[in-house]
Amino acid sequence: MNLLAPLTRVLTRSSDEPRTAIIDIGSNSIRLVVYQGSPRLPAVLFNEKVLAGLGRGLATTGTIAPEGMALARTTLSRFARLAREMEVTRLRTVATAAVRDAANGPELIAHAEAAGLSVELLSGEQEALAAGYGVLSAFPEADGIVGDLGGGSLELVRVRKGKPGDRVSFPLGVLRLAAIRAKGDDALNKQVARAIDKAGWTGKGKGLPLYLVGGSWRALARLDMGLTGYPLPIIHGYCMSAERIEGLTGTIAQASRSQLRATPGLSAGRVSTLSDAAAILTLLLRHLGSISTIVSAYGLREGLLFQELDAPTRAEDPLTVATRDEGRRAGRFPEHGDLLDRWLAPLFDRDQPDAARIRNAACQLADVGWRANPDFRAELGFEVALHGNWVGVDATGRAQMAQTLHASLGGNGIPAPLLALAPREKLDRAIAWGLAIRLGQRLSGGLAGPLRRSRLSSDEDTITLHLAPEDRALYGEMVERRHSALATFLNRSAVLGV
Repeated sequence: MNLLAPLTRVLTRSSDEPRTAIIDIGSNSIRLVVYQGSPRLPAVLFNEKVLAGLGRGLATTGTIAPEGMALARTTLSRFARLAREMEVTRLRTVATAAVRDAANGPELIAHAEAAGLSVELLSGEQEALAAGYGVLSAFPEADGIVGDLGGGSLELVRVRKGKPGDRVSFPLGVLRLAAIRAKGDDALNKQVARAIDKAGWTGKGKGLPLYLVGGSWRALARLDMGLTGYPLPIIHGYCMSAERIEGLTGTIAQASRSQLRATPGLSAGRVSTLSDAAAILTLLLRHLGSISTIVSAYGLREGLLFQELDAPTRAEDPLTVATRDEGRRAGRFPEHGDLLDRWLAPLFDRDQPDAARIRNAACQLADVGWRANPDFRAELGFEVALHGNWVGVDATGRAQMAQTLHASLGGNGIPAPLLALAPREKLDRAIAWGLAIRLGQRLSGGLAGPLRRSRLSSDEDTITLHLAPEDRALYGEMVERRHSALATFLNRSAVLGV
C-alpha cells in the first residue's frame, strides 16, 4: 500500500495554501522540510533532521553501515507518515552521494519505496546545480563560487548574474576526510590540490567570495560567532576571512569536545566534523584563490524549489516577498505596507535604492505589533525585524529594519546591539522612517482610506501633512504630536496643509 497516496488529493483543511515537502537523504543527515506560502520564498512549516551518518565508513567499506541503514529505515517511515498527516500536496525525496556510491544504496532506496516514497538519486552534477540555485534564491546578486560540503561529496559551482555556471563534484565529503588525513600530514592537501587542478579550478575563485553551504561549515561559523561574541545570532550571511578560518583550525585542535559543545547554537552532532570541515575549507580557499566566505542557510533543498519557478517569479526580491507575506498575515488590511511606504516616500526621495528597499521591508512589517500588549509592541517589532527568517538582507539591513520598527512602535533611543551592526547615520535614518510610519499609523487608524487621501511633503524648513478639508478632523492631538516628533527629529517644523 502506498502510504502517500492521500497526498495527491485536493486539500480539505482550512488553509488553501499548498504544502510542498522535501526529504533529503544526505550522507550525514536525513531531513524532512515542509514548506508553505509564497512560491518565491515559502515559509518553513516543519523541519526535522536525523544524523544517520550514512557516509560514515563508506570510504573504507564501500557500504552504508548496518546501524546507519536501520536508522535511515525508521526515519524514512516516520517522515513518510508525517508528510501524510500534514496533508502535503507535493513531496520530493532525493538522495545524494552516500546512497549513490554505496554498494548497498539500492537497499536503502527499497526501504524508502516500501514506506511509499519515490526516491530521486541525484548525480553530483545535479547536486551542484541545486546548491547553486539555492544560494541564488537567497543571494540574487551572488557573484562567486558556491561550495556545498556534504557528508559524502563536495560540490563547487560558479554563480553570477543570477545563474549557475561551471560546476564540479568531488568525493571529498566531510565524513571521508578523516581517513584521508590519517594517511599523513599533507595527504589532504595533496588530494585537494590534485582534484582542483585536474578539474581546472585552480585560482578560479581569485578575488571572489566562497559561499558556504552545508551543516559542517555552518557549525564552523557558529563556533566563530561564539568566539568573537558576534551580536547577531543569525548564521545566514555571516562572513569569515581566510585568515580567520586558518585561526579556527588551531583553536579547534586545542579545544576539548566539552568546550566546543558549549558554543551557543552548535549542534553536538557536528562537533566531531569541525576539524575536518575547517581543514578542507582552508585548503579550498588556498587553491581556489578566494579570500573570504559568506555562509548560506539556503542550499540543495531550496535550490530544488527555486529551479521549478518561472523566470518572473525567480526575479522577485526575496526580502520584499517574505516581509510582504508576513505583513499580509499580521496586518489589519491587505497591502498596508506598500501603501504606507508610498505615503512616506516623498520625505525620503534621496534614499538610495538599497536603502529604499530596506525601508519598504520595514513598512511591510509595520503592523506586526498591533495585537500585542502595548507595553511590549516596540520589543516585538524589534525582535521580528532583527531576528526574523529573512534572506536577501545583511546585518546592517536587519539593524535598520529593527530600528525602524522599534521607533514606529514607540521605542526610544537605539537598542543594543544595533550600533555594533550598523553605522549611527543609518540608524538615525531608520528612526526617521519609524517616526514617519508612526505618524501614518496614528493618522489613518491602521486603515487605507486616510493614507490614500493624504500626502506628505518637505522642504528645507518644514514637514507638511496635506489633508483634504473633509479629513481635517483626523488631525487630533496625538496626530499633531507625532507630526511634530517627526519634524523635530528632522530639524524642521510641522505644518498642516491642504
